[in-house]
Amino acid sequence: MTVLEEAPGEATSESTGEPAVEPADARGRVAELHEIRAQALAGPSEKATAAQHAKGKLTARERIELLLDPGTFREVEQLRRHRATGFGLEAKKPHTDGVITGWGTVEGRTVFVYAHDFRIFGGALGEAHATKIHKIMDMAISAGAPLVSLNDGAGARIQEGVSALAGYGGIFQRNTKASGVIPQISVMLGPCAGGAAYSPALTDFVFMVRETSQMFITGPDVVKAVTGEEITQNGLGGADVHAETSGVCHFAYDDEETCIAEVRYLLSLLPQNNRENPPRVECTDAVDRRSDVLLDLVPADGNRPYDMAKVIEEIVDDGDYLEVHERWARNIICALARLDGQVVGIIANQPQTLAGVLDIEASEKAARFVQMCDAFNIPIITLLDVPGFLPGVDQEHGGIIRHGAKLLYAYCNATVPRISLILRKAYGGAYIVMDSQSIGADLTYAWPTNEIAVMGAEGAANVIFRRQIAEAEDPEAMRTRMVKEYKSELMHPYYAAERGLVDDVIDPAETREVLIQSLAMLHTKHADLPSRKHGNPPQ
Repeated sequence: MTVLEEAPGEATSESTGEPAVEPADARGRVAELHEIRAQALAGPSEKATAAQHAKGKLTARERIELLLDPGTFREVEQLRRHRATGFGLEAKKPHTDGVITGWGTVEGRTVFVYAHDFRIFGGALGEAHATKIHKIMDMAISAGAPLVSLNDGAGARIQEGVSALAGYGGIFQRNTKASGVIPQISVMLGPCAGGAAYSPALTDFVFMVRETSQMFITGPDVVKAVTGEEITQNGLGGADVHAETSGVCHFAYDDEETCIAEVRYLLSLLPQNNRENPPRVECTDAVDRRSDVLLDLVPADGNRPYDMAKVIEEIVDDGDYLEVHERWARNIICALARLDGQVVGIIANQPQTLAGVLDIEASEKAARFVQMCDAFNIPIITLLDVPGFLPGVDQEHGGIIRHGAKLLYAYCNATVPRISLILRKAYGGAYIVMDSQSIGADLTYAWPTNEIAVMGAEGAANVIFRRQIAEAEDPEAMRTRMVKEYKSELMHPYYAAERGLVDDVIDPAETREVLIQSLAMLHTKHADLPSRKHGNPPQ
């Protein structure tokens, strides 16, 4: 929350914003309009703009110019002013009331936007300010177009009391109504404290800028007063904290220009709404391009790590993909990419981190990504190399059962085309959870290096042949023999294919072609869920 901030040098009449001279005719009225618009566009003062720039931050209008195609922004309620009184508010009624709302285009497609103007009341939310946001959110939902919020506000406007707080409630309600209907992107470009942080948390993607943006429910002063802990704003809720530790932030960048450019790129991968498919582009990368490098990139030895990101680069168009939550739960990769120009969502275990196991954070990360892809008609490709769920007291007490169930629920509930590919290990419940054929994958492929089993051969042999090993004259030799026998009987590459659990075992070099052909076949897939109000997913 914030107190009223001074913004020197506003309109011609500092108290009311009314022109000093009464226009005599229509031309005078038009001149008056242009004057008022010019004042609204300029903002409160050059001093306030300089102060914003001194913090390494752009103004709200500069940010909108970066986001939208040049000359396409159409502002809504530019001349809106608050009607509150008391605590000096009646003497200061700037146009826009500290938030700029409207629509424009990104790569020719309509996008709605609202941007807090920190120069006016510190970007704090009052009743008129909130009403403007409510209106543009309603317009975005009705028009079926993405909504981008450029957040740089200090919370509720204290002088307006509970009216300001109610404004947040209206935003949260609309965030929820729009969820899964239109893409919602929150771009954090300044402070975001208290209840204001919940709107970004309700949206599909959160972008942050290092050093200048923070998000927290209670600030450092409150934390110190309650717990005695001392911490800075960035240490408590900065971009790196939320990108690496909390998982609140999907993307973090060093400057606003790069951040907003990446928002534009993300929008190019998303549909306008849940009734449309993502935009398809012309592809110059050959559909039948072989990737022989994959034969050497992925070791046959299941205990040797490798970088799954390089596998993805080899498969997708021009090696280009956008990883979501790149620095959080790194043992799983979630990315948007294109195959033959068609947008796909990729979920893949990352053997470089924790051997690619599933844990609490990885399950949550992948589950949310699966739900987003399903909501916006993005086919899902799952690349498996998973040794199981991470064992441990912390994981069990932290609820790995219910968190793992989130991923299982998300996959089972998804109706978009789903293709899974088993590269190496696929053990136990983690194999089932990661879009196995048994939970509804449309097509399941495997490389000749696949090992699909209840558990690793060593562990299985120790359980199944425990007595024989214990009674043998040479237990280690017996264990080695039993492991080899188990592998030959139940873990050879064609065991699952022979039983119809894998549709085909493919040459890794042909992976790209196989996936593209499969997506083409599944393009017209239609699946209906049972009629219901909504499911009750694990929490």
